[in-house]
Amino acid sequence: MESPGGEEAGEAVPDADEPTRITAAPATSRKLIYHAQVRVKVADLVRANARMDSLTRTYGAYVSAAAETRQDGEWEHKMTIRVLPARFPALLASLNGLGTLESKTLGTDDVTAEHADVSARLRTKRALEQRYVALLSQAKKVTEILEIEEKLGEVRGDIEATESKLKTLDDQVGYSTITLTYFQEITLNTPDAPVLSFASRFTQAFYSGWELLTALVLALVTTWPLLLLGAAGTWGWRAWRQRRHPFPAAKAG
Repeated sequence: MESPGGEEAGEAVPDADEPTRITAAPATSRKLIYHAQVRVKVADLVRANARMDSLTRTYGAYVSAAAETRQDGEWEHKMTIRVLPARFPALLASLNGLGTLESKTLGTDDVTAEHADVSARLRTKRALEQRYVALLSQAKKVTEILEIEEKLGEVRGDIEATESKLKTLDDQVGYSTITLTYFQEITLNTPDAPVLSFASRFTQAFYSGWELLTALVLALVTTWPLLLLGAAGTWGWRAWRQRRHPFPAAKAG
């Protein structure tokens, strides 16, 4: 028997890496993913929560994730809503009734070609798996059996990964996604100023005066060179005047 890719079984084993030929899908079978991000300011977040519970039930939607936080003067609720594409526009329009719309972003991803490619690759890998199973039943040598089992394990791992990717695409196409954030502004309480007694105010004024006096003394000590230079200059100027005018001028009779 030759290697697992040989022809002893009568047929060639397909190559797992062989490119898959994709044909254009009709417009009626296109695979589209709808998604939106909405941010709304509400007056009462508790009432908004109750309103969203009602809307999800009305439109047959479900919440896949939710979180609530209080910070920076805001009470915020964020949720991820999954809904059927046919009900996506109506649910999106109903969100405007929660409060003041801050922002809304819509998007559509066409994954038709990607979905067709993944589906084709999955069919190819499953066919390859069956071929390896057939070769394994015909193998006689231990080395051949081990080699085929190794290849079979790799193919089955690829099949699981491809099935997971295809399942994710089907889920995104089957249910549209709305990321909704609504928030309520909350007032931050500021502590009242403490009421000081007369004794406390007197003590505070006394220490304030003492600090002022200390600052003045330190300022004088700091400027002593300037004071010394000023005094010396004044003494020199007076001495110079006395040398030029030793006697006072006589008054006229």
